[in-house]
Amino acid sequence: MGKKNTILLIEDDAFVSDVYQTKLSHEGFEISMAENGIKAMERLEKITPDIILLDIVMPYMDGKEVLKRLKKDKKWENIPVIILTNLSQKEEVEELLEKGADDYLIKSHFTPSEVVGKIKSLLK
Repeated sequence: MGKKNTILLIEDDAFVSDVYQTKLSHEGFEISMAENGIKAMERLEKITPDIILLDIVMPYMDGKEVLKRLKKDKKWENIPVIILTNLSQKEEVEELLEKGADDYLIKSHFTPSEVVGKIKSLLK
Protein backbone atom coordinates (compact mmCIF):
# COMPACT_ATOMS: atom_id res chain seq x y z
CA MET A 1 0.00 0.00 0.00
CA GLY A 2 1.29 3.45 -0.92
CA LYS A 3 1.82 6.54 1.15
CA LYS A 4 -1.34 8.27 2.37
CA ASN A 5 -2.04 11.72 0.98
CA THR A 6 -1.85 14.37 3.68
CA ILE A 7 -4.49 17.07 4.00
CA LEU A 8 -4.00 20.18 6.09
CA LEU A 9 -7.46 21.19 7.33
CA ILE A 10 -7.50 24.83 8.46
CA GLU A 11 -10.85 25.38 10.16
CA ASP A 12 -11.83 27.22 13.36
CA ASP A 13 -15.23 25.53 13.85
CA ALA A 14 -14.66 22.42 15.99
CA PHE A 15 -17.83 20.67 14.76
CA VAL A 16 -16.92 21.18 11.09
CA SER A 17 -13.33 20.07 11.79
CA ASP A 18 -14.52 16.88 13.48
CA VAL A 19 -16.91 16.03 10.62
CA TYR A 20 -14.22 16.48 7.97
CA GLN A 21 -11.49 14.81 10.00
CA THR A 22 -13.69 11.73 10.46
CA LYS A 23 -14.78 11.59 6.82
CA LEU A 24 -11.33 12.19 5.37
CA SER A 25 -9.69 9.67 7.72
CA HIS A 26 -12.24 7.04 6.66
CA GLU A 27 -11.33 7.81 3.04
CA GLY A 28 -7.68 6.99 3.75
CA PHE A 29 -6.20 10.47 4.09
CA GLU A 30 -3.70 11.56 6.72
CA ILE A 31 -5.15 14.67 8.41
CA SER A 32 -3.28 17.53 10.01
CA MET A 33 -5.35 20.21 11.73
CA ALA A 34 -5.00 23.92 12.42
CA GLU A 35 -7.73 26.05 14.00
CA ASN A 36 -6.50 29.38 12.63
CA GLY A 37 -4.06 30.86 10.15
CA ILE A 38 -1.23 31.33 12.63
CA LYS A 39 -1.41 27.66 13.67
CA ALA A 40 -1.59 26.69 9.98
CA MET A 41 1.65 28.50 9.19
CA GLU A 42 3.29 26.79 12.18
CA ARG A 43 2.08 23.37 10.93
CA LEU A 44 3.44 24.12 7.45
CA GLU A 45 6.92 24.55 8.93
CA LYS A 46 6.70 20.89 10.04
CA ILE A 47 4.74 19.20 7.25
CA THR A 48 4.17 19.57 3.52
CA PRO A 49 0.59 18.51 2.82
CA ASP A 50 -0.58 17.22 -0.55
CA ILE A 51 -3.61 19.52 -0.39
CA ILE A 52 -5.02 22.23 1.89
CA LEU A 53 -8.65 22.78 2.90
CA LEU A 54 -8.84 26.41 3.96
CA ASP A 55 -11.59 28.27 5.79
CA ILE A 56 -11.67 32.04 5.22
CA VAL A 57 -13.26 33.55 8.34
CA MET A 58 -11.00 32.67 11.29
CA PRO A 59 -9.50 34.49 14.27
CA TYR A 60 -5.89 35.80 14.39
CA MET A 61 -5.11 35.28 10.68
CA ASP A 62 -7.85 34.75 8.12
CA GLY A 63 -7.79 32.43 5.14
CA LYS A 64 -7.12 35.24 2.66
CA GLU A 65 -3.85 36.03 4.43
CA VAL A 66 -2.94 32.32 4.63
CA LEU A 67 -3.56 31.94 0.88
CA LYS A 68 -1.45 35.02 0.14
CA ARG A 69 1.46 33.66 2.19
CA LEU A 70 1.18 30.19 0.64
CA LYS A 71 1.29 31.48 -2.91
CA LYS A 72 4.30 33.76 -2.37
CA ASP A 73 6.49 31.05 -0.79
CA LYS A 74 8.32 28.61 -3.10
CA LYS A 75 7.89 25.76 -0.57
CA TRP A 76 4.10 25.95 -0.67
CA GLU A 77 3.06 27.74 -3.87
CA ASN A 78 2.22 24.50 -5.73
CA ILE A 79 0.12 22.88 -3.00
CA PRO A 80 -3.51 22.77 -4.19
CA VAL A 81 -5.83 24.84 -2.00
CA ILE A 82 -9.58 24.30 -1.71
CA ILE A 83 -11.41 27.16 -0.03
CA LEU A 84 -14.07 25.68 2.27
CA THR A 85 -16.25 28.46 3.65
CA ASN A 86 -19.75 29.81 4.11
CA LEU A 87 -18.99 33.05 2.29
CA SER A 88 -20.57 33.01 -1.13
CA GLN A 89 -20.22 36.50 -2.64
CA LYS A 90 -19.27 36.10 -6.31
CA GLU A 91 -16.60 38.85 -6.12
CA GLU A 92 -14.93 37.18 -3.18
CA VAL A 93 -14.93 33.78 -4.91
CA GLU A 94 -13.32 35.29 -8.01
CA GLU A 95 -10.73 37.16 -5.94
CA LEU A 96 -9.65 34.00 -4.10
CA LEU A 97 -9.42 31.99 -7.33
CA GLU A 98 -7.36 34.76 -8.92
CA LYS A 99 -5.04 34.71 -5.91
CA GLY A 100 -4.29 31.02 -6.41
CA ALA A 101 -7.04 28.93 -4.83
CA ASP A 102 -7.75 25.82 -6.92
CA ASP A 103 -11.40 25.46 -5.97
CA TYR A 104 -14.03 27.08 -3.79
CA LEU A 105 -16.68 25.13 -1.91
CA ILE A 106 -19.48 26.62 0.16
CA LYS A 107 -19.86 24.40 3.24
CA SER A 108 -23.63 24.46 3.27
CA HIS A 109 -23.84 23.48 -0.43
CA PHE A 110 -21.52 20.43 -0.36
CA THR A 111 -21.61 17.22 1.65
CA PRO A 112 -18.35 15.85 3.06
CA SER A 113 -18.55 13.09 0.40
CA GLU A 114 -18.68 15.69 -2.37
CA VAL A 115 -15.69 17.48 -0.84
CA VAL A 116 -13.77 14.18 -0.85
CA GLY A 117 -14.58 13.85 -4.57
CA LYS A 118 -13.16 17.33 -5.23
CA ILE A 119 -10.03 16.50 -3.24
CA LYS A 120 -9.47 13.25 -5.14
CA SER A 121 -9.90 14.97 -8.51
CA LEU A 122 -7.35 17.68 -7.57
CA LEU A 123 -4.82 15.08 -6.39
CA LYS A 124 -4.87 13.15 -9.68
